[in-house]
Amino acid sequence: MSMDFILSVLPPVIAIALAFITRNVIISLFIGCLAGVLIILNGNALIMIQTLIGDYFFVQLTEGYNAGIIVLLLFIGGFVTLIEQSGGGQAFAGMFIKYIKTRVSAQLGAFIGGLIIFFSDLGSPLINGPVFESIFDKLKISREKLAWIIDSTASPVAVMIPFIGWGVYIMGLLNSQIEQLSLNITDWDLFMQSLPYFIYPILAVTVVPVIILSKREIGPMRKAEIRTLQGKKYWDQSKPMRNSTLLGSDSKNAKPIMVWLPLFVMLAVLVTLLIPLGFPFGQIDGNGFRVALTTSYFLAAMVMIALLVYYKVDTANNVFTIYLNGMSKMTQIIIVLILAWSLGAIIDELETASNIAQLLDGNVPAFIIPALILIVGAFMSFASGSSWGTFAVMMPLAIPLGEYFDLPLMICVGAVISAGLFGDHSSPISDTTILSSTGAGSDLTDHNKTQIPISLMNGGITLITLLIAPILTVPWLVFLSIALMIVCVFIFGRKIIIKQEV
Repeated sequence: MSMDFILSVLPPVIAIALAFITRNVIISLFIGCLAGVLIILNGNALIMIQTLIGDYFFVQLTEGYNAGIIVLLLFIGGFVTLIEQSGGGQAFAGMFIKYIKTRVSAQLGAFIGGLIIFFSDLGSPLINGPVFESIFDKLKISREKLAWIIDSTASPVAVMIPFIGWGVYIMGLLNSQIEQLSLNITDWDLFMQSLPYFIYPILAVTVVPVIILSKREIGPMRKAEIRTLQGKKYWDQSKPMRNSTLLGSDSKNAKPIMVWLPLFVMLAVLVTLLIPLGFPFGQIDGNGFRVALTTSYFLAAMVMIALLVYYKVDTANNVFTIYLNGMSKMTQIIIVLILAWSLGAIIDELETASNIAQLLDGNVPAFIIPALILIVGAFMSFASGSSWGTFAVMMPLAIPLGEYFDLPLMICVGAVISAGLFGDHSSPISDTTILSSTGAGSDLTDHNKTQIPISLMNGGITLITLLIAPILTVPWLVFLSIALMIVCVFIFGRKIIIKQEV
């Protein structure tokens, strides 16, 4: 193993290692970038910072595609915050409460609520949880079950939606690799082709109705359900997460229309602007898609602001301030993106992926590569609690490796996405894990402990699928994964005997 190889892999290795140690994605990416620039400059530390800022940060920030992504993320942040703070989400979900009479319908209601509130992975638990917690208590369903349901319909749902923050972020990472490798595909097309290989997110979502309808519980979740049926809401040592300041607006003036009308406007404007560009049958230019999406979010936000003022939820000045504050919340995501783009450019200049590929070539069967990506990425995501940071580090490695070994790129992308979600979903320090516990009024440790066995089951199935995928390379493989998941639920899950529907 040559010194050139060691130096070329050092930046991503440093970034991954620091993610474990610091649990801070920004610090990890920044130091990884610094190490890469220092290697490129042959150890000249005097101009290291200057070079990193001038030749990488500024270049990535001012590149046309990247600038468009940043503007789009700002508009998404403002719109999502308006909906979260309006109280409309609670009002919208509350419309369906009168139809909930049984334990099954209550759990399915929370599940459907999570699917409907797809626009915010962080807002969804804080909107959905408080709406359903009193219903779950009345029907003697554990708070851990509620936390698991809203956690499973937060980031696993959001990551599959191409026109919200998650999809835009991922396509930004994809485009960086597409340009560097001169691939003949758009970021949109690669994202959409990769969706059937988002194995872990798909399993995390579909396992919820399977467990609800089969009435089977796995591991510690069964104990939590038995405890609740016996009239005990929490374990003696439990410390429920409660922070009412995070639960959004509880304005009595909030209306369901504050959710459905702005979302309808956003989707209607988007489709109207995309049809002349060839949607849904033709290939959409990336810039045209971003402009249409940004316009859609802006007009939807204006409708939202008008509704909030009309129904006297707040004054026009305060509502506009909320909108601007929502934009500012995207700052951290934008910083991660700029660091990710820069690290990707540095890795490309050091030929890191090519060197790794040459090392693996002949020593490791090509079909194992996606499974290795899953394992490394999942450990990183679990340790850092950040799927976004995992995407940022692993995507610049996974796509070039896939290209080198002539693997279908959508499988490699799917492996990265599955790795990020698997680790994040299992991590006790993940923001969605914490917010799901908060929204459900559950103890954080209790939620994490009851969720991990289900996450590990789905993670194991994902690993098996990614070992098979390069050999079969068929999109319907995901249905085989779902079938295997259903079998596992019936094998490992056990029913709780209830004398009557509570």
